[in-house]
Amino acid sequence: MPVLADLLDALRTGRVEVVDLTAPLHSGTPILQLPPPFANASPFALTEISNFDERGPAWYWNDISTSEHTGTHFDAPNHWITGRGGEDISQVPVAKLVAPAAVLDFSAESAKDPDFLLEVEHVRAWEAEHGPLPEGGWLFYRTGWDARSEDAAAFLNANETGPHTPGVSVECAKWLAEEAPVIGVGVETVGTDAGTAHSFDPAFPCHSYVLGAGKYGLTQLQNLARLPATGAVVIAGPLPIVSGSGSPARVLALVER
Repeated sequence: MPVLADLLDALRTGRVEVVDLTAPLHSGTPILQLPPPFANASPFALTEISNFDERGPAWYWNDISTSEHTGTHFDAPNHWITGRGGEDISQVPVAKLVAPAAVLDFSAESAKDPDFLLEVEHVRAWEAEHGPLPEGGWLFYRTGWDARSEDAAAFLNANETGPHTPGVSVECAKWLAEEAPVIGVGVETVGTDAGTAHSFDPAFPCHSYVLGAGKYGLTQLQNLARLPATGAVVIAGPLPIVSGSGSPARVLALVER
């Protein structure tokens, strides 16, 4: 198959670079913090089974425990009440796990205002410069938030009024769900919605509209600064958890150099 042979040659020679968009997964990985009385996800944990000892002299392995929505993860439509009855994470078509991406960079704006919201006019202005959003692709929303990922407090950025992280406006979330040609939204923050989205109408509009439309979310992405505005191909690999609402995922991008 010449196309695949060409791709392998491009990878070997460095004409195509593989960029890892995945945050390392460990016990300190930041997780969403909901106020009482809501239940919260468990942090990632690694429990040793054996380590070249009497429990297993020639092998080292571990049990893992974590939420479906810990670290870099993939949101399936059935994660939200508006998508209830929709695809679980095991039912996401594999063809959609390999898709083009548009990268919209609003890191400067987010550095000035942690509550910065992506609006439809921002996307329209990006399209005027770079062309239309990719059919069947991702909209990746770069805010520079991955620079905070090693400091959970800075990453969640919460005070007495709640978390303050960039997100998507109600109008933009509805437009992305109902009119944009993309299959989903990817962000660097702990979730696809803004930190203050609990106070929006509807609350958490990116979850409500995007997942309700049968589209997807990718969260806690890293290294979006290494991607071009257009042209990257994204490979997102969640675990096919039957009845799962999401999964930690290894997310890679292929970029021509």
